[in-house]
Amino acid sequence: MKLDPRSVPYRAAETVARLVWVVVIFSVTSSGVDPAFGVPIVVLGVLAVLAVAAGYQFAYWQRFEYDLTADTFDIRSGVLSRRTREIPYKRVQNVDISRNVFQRLLGVAEVRIETAGGSDTEAHLRFVSAGEATRLQNDLGRLKRGGDAPEEETPPAAEPLYAITPRELLLLGAVSVDFRLVSFLSVAAPVFWPTFADLFAPFAPPGLQVLSPILLAPLGVLTLYLASVLVGAVVAGTNYYGFRLTREGDELRYERGLVQRFSGTIPLAKVQTLTVRANLLARVIDHASLAVETAGYAPGDDNGSQSAVPFAERNRVFRLARSVEPFEDPDFERPPKRARTRYLVRYGTVALGVILGSYLVVRFTPLSGAWWGTLVLLPVVPLAAHAKWSARGYALQDGHVITRNGYLVQTVKVVPYYRVQTVLVSQSPFQRRRDLATLVVDTAGSRSLTGRDPRAVDIDATTADRLRDEVESRLYEALDDERARRARRRPADRPEAGSGRLGESSDPAV
Repeated sequence: MKLDPRSVPYRAAETVARLVWVVVIFSVTSSGVDPAFGVPIVVLGVLAVLAVAAGYQFAYWQRFEYDLTADTFDIRSGVLSRRTREIPYKRVQNVDISRNVFQRLLGVAEVRIETAGGSDTEAHLRFVSAGEATRLQNDLGRLKRGGDAPEEETPPAAEPLYAITPRELLLLGAVSVDFRLVSFLSVAAPVFWPTFADLFAPFAPPGLQVLSPILLAPLGVLTLYLASVLVGAVVAGTNYYGFRLTREGDELRYERGLVQRFSGTIPLAKVQTLTVRANLLARVIDHASLAVETAGYAPGDDNGSQSAVPFAERNRVFRLARSVEPFEDPDFERPPKRARTRYLVRYGTVALGVILGSYLVVRFTPLSGAWWGTLVLLPVVPLAAHAKWSARGYALQDGHVITRNGYLVQTVKVVPYYRVQTVLVSQSPFQRRRDLATLVVDTAGSRSLTGRDPRAVDIDATTADRLRDEVESRLYEALDDERARRARRRPADRPEAGSGRLGESSDPAV
């Protein structure tokens, strides 16, 4: 099978578009050239590049072939040098489809096939027809589950799980604010704003010239927040417009996006970690989001993590999470209180540094401002230390280890024991002084490569060693149980097509 012929002009146009900067440079550097001579040269150059690109893309299309065999998805490609890839179905993690506006107008789609343990795409089909993309997604999903030929198996019925509403989309945009940036500007405003206010005072209305240094600083912070809300709403609307989540057999399927439309699969048997996330504003209105992490890479998303629920009521998010992994309500164990003292010292040191730096800036530079306004950080320090301490914790359950971290953005991670790869204990020099440690639970997910794996931070060092041994022990027990469960469920005449008890659980109320 070949790519869609419409991919040839589209890819050629992409190549020419990437070379527009050459035309821009030529136009800027040739201001003294006679237009009667320069314009034809530019036009001929563009046509020549287009012809070369079209020729190359035609050769690429002619020599690109793919095929669904009994055991593997085969790809043969390459214009000058040939490359052959055979991807076993059982290694396939996700099959994702993306279509931007121009691709939808042409009726083509881009297909990405992700495999376990990779941080990039294993197979990339640019482009096939929209119908062929859907067929590949369905057939690959069926074959990686160990199904027979596509025509011999009836696709499972799709069960609707979640669809984002306009209200949830607006709320998501409203709460998508980076509190770190707002906090930084709130502290910096008393120091730097008076100088800028003096510069712009002649342009202010007469009634506001006297009050501008007092009013414009908080007004500027408020304006920043409103601008952040506007940007968040645009980003949320672009990414999650029309988000739908369904369940077909042992797979979750999602569709999302306004400009770039994504359609993909989340195989329940390949789930590594569930992540429930909510920032401060989302928690105030009792909402959260759910991300499902597999071992593959997710196009258009972040480090192999796909949104299962972009934004919904917290109880609904946890119900859906339990339909994927049947964990219990966690009873978190917080770090010891000496960890809170550590945060108090850390934040206090930072606050004193900011106050001293603000004083030095006002004292020894032309900037004039109320440096003493940064003293407001001192009473905030103990509140921030307590909030950080209270937001952290861990819970060991019969089948899962659960961690919680973050106050401004709280993150709860759920990991089944049989998905654990390694368990390690780390200590920084500051942790060793207070006999604290961090327990890191590593999985095969892509987030583990970026240091964002589940972790119990600043727990007692002795407790961390004990938990490491306990998690490892439960890991081996869970692996034995999983092997026995798969052996009972797998027919004797069919080879294993992947592990997974995750698809067994279902919650029709979600």
